[in-house]
Amino acid sequence: MQGFNGTLFQPATLQLTGIPGMQRDQAWVALIFCILYLISITGNLSILALVVREAALHQPMYYFLSMLSLNDLGVSLSTLPTVLATFCFNYHHVGFDACLVQMIFIHTFSFMESGILLAMSFDRFVAICDPLHYATVLTNGRILAMGLSIFAKSFTTLFPFPFLVKRLPFCKGNVLHHSYCLHPDLMKVACRDIHVNNIYGLFVVIFTYGIDSTFILLSYALILRAVLAIASQEQRLKALNTCMSHICAVLAFYVPIIAVSMIHRFWKSAPPVVHVMMSNVYLFVPPMLNPIIYSVKTKEIQRGILKVFQKPQLGGRLQTLRVCLWRKDFRNAGG
Repeated sequence: MQGFNGTLFQPATLQLTGIPGMQRDQAWVALIFCILYLISITGNLSILALVVREAALHQPMYYFLSMLSLNDLGVSLSTLPTVLATFCFNYHHVGFDACLVQMIFIHTFSFMESGILLAMSFDRFVAICDPLHYATVLTNGRILAMGLSIFAKSFTTLFPFPFLVKRLPFCKGNVLHHSYCLHPDLMKVACRDIHVNNIYGLFVVIFTYGIDSTFILLSYALILRAVLAIASQEQRLKALNTCMSHICAVLAFYVPIIAVSMIHRFWKSAPPVVHVMMSNVYLFVPPMLNPIIYSVKTKEIQRGILKVFQKPQLGGRLQTLRVCLWRKDFRNAGG
């Protein structure tokens, strides 16, 4: 049985696929993915560098933004090896164990993003509803503890997945429907009873996305109530404007998830390209959009970016001024 190892129906390698119906345009697809990766990695690294470099950004809101950027880098780097191998080098195989490792990384970072967005909503809740205690509630120690707890929650809930997958035989073949490894995709080629995997997968989704999204909605309901209690319309708009970046990030993350779920639930006869494209949107769009959203909607980030570009110009002008003064002093001394 070619491509299978000594265990019963467990493949030594799995075959990844590109986007159905776009094999002829694979060069263009590869270019698009490379652009998405470039924007995502460059944008998130820039956000991290700005927060570290600028003292004005050493605040809880931007520490959470750093977590989000670091997590988005993790999402992008988790999918990058197999996506580039599939579309750029036409290499469609991945080892079974390597596939499980990629699967756990992709799902862990995806679930962590939900937890980070929840933490950011709590940050906005405290900033608007209890601004006098903002600095005392969100201390550096508590922010670090929140970040570690988000990671621990995501990793521990997803840790059983590789073991649940390894116990299954794969007699339906070894061809996956994406250019990366996902748990639902692996379940499609398994041939033993997968009810345990499906039930546990549903539990994890509800325990993460369900609970996190519920508390995000609750926090914004409380924020809206507090904002409506403000007498000045200008102050109300100013308070709501501080939440716009986070609201856009939440929508960029949850709308593709809801769309994927609705398609799987109500449009099972959809062409394979629809399922693949929606999964790609779910994984590739939020890491690319988040740096753009915060760069466009957050004035402090804009100021930090402007300072980076203005410093070389300012340095050049100062150097020119020093040269001019030196020449003037030299002429005066010579005179």
